[in-house]
Amino acid sequence: MTPAVEESDRGPSASGPTWERLEDQIGWYERKSTNAQHAYKGLKVVQLLATAAVPVVAAVHATAWVIAALGGVVLILEGIQQLGQYQANWLSYRSTCEALKHEKHLYLARAGPYTDPTSASRALAERVEGLVSQEHAQWASAREECAGTQKEPAPPAGWTAPTFKA
Repeated sequence: MTPAVEESDRGPSASGPTWERLEDQIGWYERKSTNAQHAYKGLKVVQLLATAAVPVVAAVHATAWVIAALGGVVLILEGIQQLGQYQANWLSYRSTCEALKHEKHLYLARAGPYTDPTSASRALAERVEGLVSQEHAQWASAREECAGTQKEPAPPAGWTAPTFKA
């Protein structure tokens, strides 16, 4: 058991809407980071196994469709990874989660920007929202870049659209 702590020795309040928001965001980023990490690693393991199987099935003279199917699996898995951006999300969410935890520990220790008890809660709210907003802006920017680079391919030179007669 710990000895009783005087009111003046207690740290900033670990309750209220700012604290609840911080805990909620830490939990969200923790879960999303873990999910993205598992998705990324799972896709990569299956992709590596399929890639390694290609020369093996070719060496045992498997039919061409088996080799082609394995190649197709590799391509599809890489496409899913690129669409889901699991690795980038894993790293971004983990980074934001750790930054939020850092703010939590500074706040509880009355350190850094939280030394003044009259402004600690306000500073925590501003810094938490700043981190969340920054991560969201990076996420939105990455989606815009991804959408901008995945345009329809141009038709080959000299190609004309077919016309249909009724």
